Amino acid sequence: MALAFAAALPAAPAGGPIRALANDHLVVAESPDPATTALYTPSIVALPGGRLVACHTQTNRIQKHGQTFILTSDDGGRSWKRRATSPTNQGRLFLAGDSVYYLATRFFIRPGSNPKGEPLCIQRSRDRGETWSEPSNLDSRTWHQTAANTWRARGCVYLVVERLTVDNIRSWYVGALAPILMRARETDDLTRAEAWTHASELTFQDLIPGYRENQLATDFFGVPFYRQSFPRGTPIGRGENFPPLGWLETNVVQILDPDHVWHDPHGRTFHLLARAHTGLTNYAALAKVTENPDGTMTTSLEQAPSGKTLLFLPMPGGHLRFHVVYDTTTRLFWMVGSQSTDSMTQLERLPKDRYGRGDNERHRLVLHFVRNLVDWCFAGLVATGATAKESRHYASMEIDGDDLVILSRSGDARASSAHDGNLITLHRVRQFRALVY
Repeated sequence: MALAFAAALPAAPAGGPIRALANDHLVVAESPDPATTALYTPSIVALPGGRLVACHTQTNRIQKHGQTFILTSDDGGRSWKRRATSPTNQGRLFLAGDSVYYLATRFFIRPGSNPKGEPLCIQRSRDRGETWSEPSNLDSRTWHQTAANTWRARGCVYLVVERLTVDNIRSWYVGALAPILMRARETDDLTRAEAWTHASELTFQDLIPGYRENQLATDFFGVPFYRQSFPRGTPIGRGENFPPLGWLETNVVQILDPDHVWHDPHGRTFHLLARAHTGLTNYAALAKVTENPDGTMTTSLEQAPSGKTLLFLPMPGGHLRFHVVYDTTTRLFWMVGSQSTDSMTQLERLPKDRYGRGDNERHRLVLHFVRNLVDWCFAGLVATGATAKESRHYASMEIDGDDLVILSRSGDARASSAHDGNLITLHRVRQFRALVY
């Protein structure tokens, strides 16, 4: 598969503008027709020995048909070989035991199918991504996910997938989602549904009193930013609709610092960080899951020392998809996500090629690090598109030795929009630990 290099930004003089860490990139995939076909959901994992395994979805929005391609690279991402084509969507790659897995939803966009998601399924590779099993169904209910992170503890792998628990929203349905932490032993066969334990469900619309009555018991911090009109959303101009509040695209972590106010000395508490749909930028949604002595898992909201409940947490880029990894060397969480610069601009004054509402700027991909999930430090601008339409966003990230490899959902001037990009690009942040200050 041929790959193209983009020109690197010149070094900035002292006191000059910040220089992107990895604007030079490799084009891993390109749409055959940007006007009709977009590329989504990049995911990447690094295997021992240097192999990279990646995947992305290709969707024809006119024919309402799509598929996922799984690829491998043995030269650091400079060239790729397509290994499998999967009838799935919204998938992520992860390692467990001696296998690579691909967890996704069934990609059935056709008359009579559920447009809000599909059954959860999984595929397995026992030979480092070269061959793949057929999709095995894990759950027949309606699920939603993205290529979010995974977490490992005590021989188990943990990840979060959202389930549509109630079908009562007639616009973007993120208020009807419950992020479900799933756990499995790494040495088990994870294509078997019995291998997985699911945490209890916590649906967003059940958390805020007055949600369904549009009398939300939230004040003093501007959430929701626009008036909520459950169940259909609020027209706000420029052809945009503001759907009811919600959460999605959830990462899972554990707080390992014994000095942290939320540290669990028994290691049985997991924190869920989700993209928060509020109309504002730089808020994430927060929940926690506690493992019980009998092996069950209970999902709840976190509390401040005052006893006040936390649902929203300040986080740079928390309003769009972000990806969190933990580095055992620096003992820091690293996060790649989107930077917003114009969210308070009146809708009618946004550029014509600007996608969506003010909280939907998608062409500046940035890197942060943090010790405590709250006090995020800016590490650098990873990459930026030349215009608002040329997105660099929705990235998957993996530690590859001394580097971070970042697979981005991207676009150039030919893209249909910043949301419906025509490229999947690979960015390598070299010697990323040197960015700590």
